[in-house]
Order: sequence, then C-alpha cells, then structure tokens
Amino acid sequence: MPGNSFGQFFRTTTFGESHGGAVGVVIDGVPPRQTIDLSVVQDWLNRRRPGQGSLVSQRQETDRIECLSGLQDGMTLGTPLCLMVRNQDARPDDYAALRDVFRPSHADFTTEAKYGIRAASGGGRASARETIGRVAAAAVASQILKAVVPGIEVVAWVESVHQIDAAIDPLTVTLEQVAQSEVRCPLPAIAKAMIQAIELARADGDSVGGVIGCVVRGLPVGLGDPVFDKLEADLAKALLSLPATKGFEIGSGFAGARMRGSEHNDSFVELPGRNGPTLTNRSGGIQGGIGNGAPVTMRVAFKPVASIAKPQHTITKDKKKVTLDGGVPGRHDPCVLPRAVPMVEAMVWLVIMDHFLRNNALQLNFGKV
Repeated sequence: MPGNSFGQFFRTTTFGESHGGAVGVVIDGVPPRQTIDLSVVQDWLNRRRPGQGSLVSQRQETDRIECLSGLQDGMTLGTPLCLMVRNQDARPDDYAALRDVFRPSHADFTTEAKYGIRAASGGGRASARETIGRVAAAAVASQILKAVVPGIEVVAWVESVHQIDAAIDPLTVTLEQVAQSEVRCPLPAIAKAMIQAIELARADGDSVGGVIGCVVRGLPVGLGDPVFDKLEADLAKALLSLPATKGFEIGSGFAGARMRGSEHNDSFVELPGRNGPTLTNRSGGIQGGIGNGAPVTMRVAFKPVASIAKPQHTITKDKKKVTLDGGVPGRHDPCVLPRAVPMVEAMVWLVIMDHFLRNNALQLNFGKV
C-alpha cells in the first residue's frame, strides 16, 4: 500500500493500525546536531490523545512516546528518527460483528475494493489514530525550525462547530488562548455554545463537523516552489490528507471569488514587522505559490464523524442488506475538531519544514546559523 510517506527533504513515513500493536513514524532527512526534547513531543501527543474529556473519544490511551533510533543524548544524528507509541487500550473485539459489513461513510468499502483486504478493527490506517506519527514528527520539526527561525509560530483553533461560528483575529490569537477551552475555541462565550452543540449531538447519538482556522506567523519570505510545488498546494495536500477533511481555503478562499480584482488585490507598501509587505492580506501570505512574509492564513473543513449511534442501513461483502440498529459500536468522537487542532498544526509544520530544507539544506550549516 503506497501513500504512507510525505515530504521531499523532511520525509515522514507513518506506520501502524488503529487497533494494532503500535503506531508511529520514521523521519528521514532530519538534520544532524539538532537538540530534540522528547518531553515536548509528549506534550504535542497529549493535546491530540483521546480520553481528555466528554467531548472526545473515551478510548484511554497514555500515548507515551518511545524513540527507537536517530537520537543520542537528546541530539539528532542525521540518521532516520523513529518514534513510536504502543496501543494500550485497543479493543478489536468491539468490531467483530462488523468484519464483513461496510460502515456508512467509512473507508471500509473503498479499501477492500482496492486491495481485497482491510484492517477489520477500527478502520486501520484510515483511523485518526494514524495521525500520532504526524504529530510526533511535527513536534520534532517545530523544535528545529524555532531554533533557526526565531519568532516563527503556527496557531490553529476551532472556528466553527455545526452552525456556530467564531470570528478570530489570526494576527493576535495565541496558543494559550486556544488551550483555555476544551473545545479549543479562544472566545469563551462561543466556546460554551460549541460545547453545548457537541454534547447535544452526543446525547442524540449523532455527530457534528465544523471548521478549523490556522495561521503561520513569522514565516521567512521565499518558501514555495512553482509550478507544481506551490506552498499553498502542498498545504492543501497536507491538510486534506487528514481524516474527515472535506475542504481547504487559503487567504480569502471562496469568498474571494465574489470580489472584483480592485477589491481583492493586495497593495504593496512599506510595512515593517511581521505583517508582511502588503496593506491587506487576501492572498493569505502566498503569491505565485511563494510565501511573501505575511501571515499565512487558512481554513479546513471537517465533516461530521461517520461513526454514530443512530440506526443506519448498509450492506455486507456478500451484498446482503443489513441495519446497524445500535449504530457503529466502539468509542468515537462526537466531533473531531477539538483533537484535530494539533493535527492541523502538525501538517502545517511538516510542510514548512520540508520547504525550509528545500531552500536551505545545501547551504545551511545547522547549528551555525
């Protein structure tokens, strides 16, 4: 099965299934002599793990990180870095009755149609548990980049849940503000309404989706390679590779399609600081596929979680019609967004790290910038 690796210079390959023995990542292209704190990696994993509260899956996993290779005394060797998390609360028996059933809106049918086999428990590689490897790799990438690009930061937040929207200023929002709410919306009153919407959906045996906003601030000018490796194109691929994603916008996004050029154009001015060279930022910090130094702003749409407790109709591998009277068994998120925030940040960090190395790997002597 191809498609398990991402990146050119900073290449991550994730491994493991949702209810297998372990999940993790092998990172090839890690620069040597970089200090990596595994406790920071653990902090990242703690933000995405299940069992954090009533709004997410009740699967109880500690997600303790183990480093199998690539580090010596906390410093990278330049060899492949392997990070792994053992599954401790896997329950494959929960899915025994679904072994020959195609769950609605899951990857069961398409995976089996393509390969003739699939992991019968919890979706296998299609499960959000696969993202542990991505998040661990991003925790490494962020430590390296922050050491050589002072002031660079990536912040994501929940911007909407179902039909509840929050207007967040991407220039000022902070990680600390986002972390204050379990739904990861930095506006307390709206966060409370979002929580109520998620709890209502859970009580009804249902689920809800929404939108995550994200911003990159302090990005060096010049990242991105036309024609097919544009920065926004790689961001789109990265973010749409996350489970349950259905839409991506950069800058003005689809709203820009309703404007005239005179309204949409970003005029160049002499603006010091970290807000970029233009008066407005409808380009989202990227022009011609190359970052212009302004904050990179984006939005990602997530569909409602497919595993719900309501009765659903489907078929088996033998084309027999069946009804899942109690819905899909197992432990599921009524809304993926709170745990998807660090996943979005992770994929953005991986794209930035890869493009940074494309620009600097042959010239930059790491540790002596």
